[in-house]
Amino acid sequence: MIKKIKIFFISLLIIIPIYKIGLAEPVHNLPNIDIGKIAYEKYCAECHGYKLQGTAHGSNLSDNNFLQKLGKNPDKLYQEIISTMPPGKIGNIEKKDYSNITNYILNFSDIKEEDNQDWVSFNDPSTIDQPEERQSLFKNKVLENFNNISDKDINYPKKNDWTSWRRTPLGHGYSPLNQINKENVKKLRLAWSLTMNDGSNQGTPLISQGIMILTHPGNMVQALNAENGKLIWEYRYTYPKDSMVLGGATKNIAIYQDKIFMATYDAALIALDIRTGKLLWKTIKANYKDGYTHSSGPIIANGTVISGINGCERYIEDGCFITGHDPSSGKEIWRTSTVALSGDINSASWGDTPDIFKAGSDTWVAGSYDPILNIFYIGTSQAKPWVAASRGMSPNEKALYTNSTLAMDPKTGKILWFFQHIPGETIDMEVGFERILANIGDKKIVLTVGKDGILWKLDREKGKFIDLKETINQNIYKTVDRKKGKVIYRDDILLSKIDTPFSACPGIYGGNNWQAASYDPENNLIVIPLHQLCADMVGRYIEQKEGGGGYGADSKSYKMDNIDGKVGKLVSINVENMNQIWEYKQDAMFLTGALTTAGGLTFIGDLERKFMAFNTKTGELLWHSVLGSALHGFPISYATNGKQYIAVQTGMGVFRALTSLISPEIYQPEGGNAIYVFELQN
Repeated sequence: MIKKIKIFFISLLIIIPIYKIGLAEPVHNLPNIDIGKIAYEKYCAECHGYKLQGTAHGSNLSDNNFLQKLGKNPDKLYQEIISTMPPGKIGNIEKKDYSNITNYILNFSDIKEEDNQDWVSFNDPSTIDQPEERQSLFKNKVLENFNNISDKDINYPKKNDWTSWRRTPLGHGYSPLNQINKENVKKLRLAWSLTMNDGSNQGTPLISQGIMILTHPGNMVQALNAENGKLIWEYRYTYPKDSMVLGGATKNIAIYQDKIFMATYDAALIALDIRTGKLLWKTIKANYKDGYTHSSGPIIANGTVISGINGCERYIEDGCFITGHDPSSGKEIWRTSTVALSGDINSASWGDTPDIFKAGSDTWVAGSYDPILNIFYIGTSQAKPWVAASRGMSPNEKALYTNSTLAMDPKTGKILWFFQHIPGETIDMEVGFERILANIGDKKIVLTVGKDGILWKLDREKGKFIDLKETINQNIYKTVDRKKGKVIYRDDILLSKIDTPFSACPGIYGGNNWQAASYDPENNLIVIPLHQLCADMVGRYIEQKEGGGGYGADSKSYKMDNIDGKVGKLVSINVENMNQIWEYKQDAMFLTGALTTAGGLTFIGDLERKFMAFNTKTGELLWHSVLGSALHGFPISYATNGKQYIAVQTGMGVFRALTSLISPEIYQPEGGNAIYVFELQN
């Protein structure tokens, strides 16, 4: 039996054993709320939100559940914070900061912050901010001989380039380069590296014509010489007053024509001049004050800039949506709701729930695009609150279009077909990750893996179910029907009520998560990073009122039993017959997406600072290098001047709270955000 190392959340607030630390004075008498706000934003906001609204990685610190448990006892709240926060750095900040943070949380609902920012049209000149002058003597340069990015460059990139999130819009995460291969991978050495901004570092560099476009935390963008890392220009996004200023992941950007497109933390979409880094236009997609934000960026599909949005756990009129924008002006062309609202043929799938309380169905990860079929594909997440009882529903109510694969017309936003993977999902077991578009003979398929570790295989022309494969041990379903493509929860999960706990393996972190799988088309193999974790969960009461909502659950995460402590798992599946080819297990969680190459290699990084190369066919570990910090983001491969490179990022990620308690034996350095680029020895 493996000892359960628990993470207990108060709607996801981390708790470990509390040790009494006396206060010099009662915490509620400490006056400086402004200083508390600064300290809170520095140490807490990335997980708990800048408005204390909570995220998938930290609790809501302002709702009734929190106030009933800790908010009525200032000294108890202070003891809780000082003995558990920040994750991985407990006790490493000054006591006065802990006190000020506590006071800020307690007084938050009484703080009246004025923000005179008036939102205006995307084409109003006042929405255009210019790149700030760097404080050093460095001056931005201009890319003189850079050709515009065409549709062909996006859909069928030159083998040296990486022009979309997973290299092509098909979502493979595969490079056709083979200069680095199974025979010489042990000769890899560091070519160059670059320190990056603080914050959650989960980006994907893009490569075209020997230039790297690199995003940093804080919505900063740089153009670099991909051969040596020398800076050409830099852009720093300017946030509206009181909006998010640090943190959050920017998983991907897009490049097209003469522009770079980035979805910002404050729910805007911007375009930069790819040659100069100057801001060309800015479109406000939603109001960040309502909790809207982005964790991923756009995809270019048939000349349209398409992106989803996050922060949809709140009860507000707009709900969650996907938008298509004109690349030249930023004008919104279409907007499609990801929940079935009144008037939609599937509205009844929410029972009698009013539209304003149809929350969730975020799009956490960018979509994919088939240029032959002219169809855009994207995954949606679960309904919110997580537990059906907390949202006043039954798991038997499907709550469309949550937890679905959506196939859409990129020019109109029309949903052409959908496939819901887990109808009425009720334990945060979303299937909202990458969609991989593969061809097996004359069959056009779409592949995706959910938190439950189930690999789904669908026909991508019509959305018909073809097959599925379980890749990790699970106890959440009493039925997994491989012939019909249906899963049914255990009875105790289906019947769970508010304040009634239940267990789930895998738990809220998976199984699978945002660490993307990679597809090797030469061998019909998909390589999937997995986490062998479970969770105990209990749904809480969430009042249905405008502006309310949230995740509405307490959860404890721990290692699965009978895994000998090996939390990290990497599996390879033949997608033609859905048979497992190999698996590799280790103590440390895998924290990057996978990268496969024509050199027969699979690259991936982990919590223990290791960047590794495996034989894609056999799973044999061929090479590794220990870097400065835990690895994050999405590795890529590219070539310039006849030489192939492998690039990967390190530093802080959104799983820091989880990893510090699941794997306390693994040292996690503070910070360490950087990009490392490898080459073969001469």
